[in-house]
Amino acid sequence: MNARDRVIQALSRKGTPDRVPFEISWGAFTPLLMKTYRARTGSDLPPEEYFDFDTRFVLPGPTRLKTDFARYFEKVDANVSFDEWGVGSVPTLYEMPDYRYHPLEKMGHVDQVNAYAWPDLGEAYRYAGVGDQVKAYQQRGYAVCGEMYQTIFEIAWLMRGMQTFMTDFYLEPAIAHAICERITEIRVQQAGHFARAGVDVIRLGDDIVTQQGRMMSAETYREFLLPRVKRIVAAAKAVNPGVIIFMHCCGRVEEVIDELVEAGVEVLNPVQPECNDLGLIKQKYGDRLSFWGGIGVQSVMPHGTPAEVRKSVRDTSDLLGKGGGLLLAPAHILDPTVPWENVEAFVEAARQGR
Repeated sequence: MNARDRVIQALSRKGTPDRVPFEISWGAFTPLLMKTYRARTGSDLPPEEYFDFDTRFVLPGPTRLKTDFARYFEKVDANVSFDEWGVGSVPTLYEMPDYRYHPLEKMGHVDQVNAYAWPDLGEAYRYAGVGDQVKAYQQRGYAVCGEMYQTIFEIAWLMRGMQTFMTDFYLEPAIAHAICERITEIRVQQAGHFARAGVDVIRLGDDIVTQQGRMMSAETYREFLLPRVKRIVAAAKAVNPGVIIFMHCCGRVEEVIDELVEAGVEVLNPVQPECNDLGLIKQKYGDRLSFWGGIGVQSVMPHGTPAEVRKSVRDTSDLLGKGGGLLLAPAHILDPTVPWENVEAFVEAARQGR
């Protein structure tokens, strides 16, 4: 059984694979831990190649647009960097971005939102080489994921500002709908392109809960987001009914799982053990959902011993992977608080399988 077979069998819950598949989330490490990886391994390979994860991922090609996003702000820092959505960030001590610039924040009318310089992520030329990348990875035996994190909600609040966007739901619903709609139109196109490229999994992601519970009411989610997630899922499934739909949602996700399942989600990530009852989730939803993650990055990875990390891998495999339905991973990207020995312990234990 190769890695691709292992991942597809596990996530489709069609029997138990030879071992639980695994990866380390989001390219494995934050920049400072990546330096540790280079120093400790001496490898120039990306972590997925060095550790031989069961998955690989593909992204759209670079844009040809040359948008001057600084024009949406009165003043910007000299070291600001804009992504293609126009969200501006500055570097921090830990080399992670601090998002300070929200290009839609001052807009007061739907017409301004619609006239904004939206990215061209939905254009076909951005995916011209993606199919070849997918095929090459699959020929090597790996399952391939098309990346669409920060699918609607997170991009919306990054562009509008969190406080402004959350109040828009109640005070400016037309603007909130306009922002969500423009993002969704792009995501629908993306999902179709990834499905045509032959990816095995499309990875969506929006944090709609905190570690205490819902970030918005069920009614708000159902009005602004649920129908749009359904459209994205439908666009992918119309091209390839077999493509697997993954959703990342950090936090105490238990009370929103029904809505995610309704939206068409088939794989739930990261099932944080610190704020969810993993056994209850498996018992209640294991016939409808597979799980991806499960290893705590606020608990065992930074604060446990290597032996405790290995035990967490075994226990999580037994709990969430019974009968299939699990891809093991840390619940989030690993940062410098994680001892290198714990990274090695996770990989060793995951490779040994269960």
